[in-house]
Amino acid sequence: MTHKSKWLLFAPAGLVVVGFGTCLVQWASEMKRNGEPTTQWVAAGTLALGVFNAGLSLFGRGVAESVLYQLKEKPAETPAAEYPAD
Repeated sequence: MTHKSKWLLFAPAGLVVVGFGTCLVQWASEMKRNGEPTTQWVAAGTLALGVFNAGLSLFGRGVAESVLYQLKEKPAETPAAEYPAD
């Protein structure tokens, strides 16, 4: 799998998972507001934050793969002329 295909897979997947995690955080806060037992909304909130952080990790991996792709595709630069030492 190339860096470009990994980038095009991980970045959008990360954004989708971040959005899903955000929805789950709202769901857990709604459980708290409705007076659900503490163990239920704490467990739901913990799951929500785990999903949210997984999305951030996926997106970060997509950014890293994008950088690797750009470095690989960048044409080689000619070295600059050396300046005489003073």
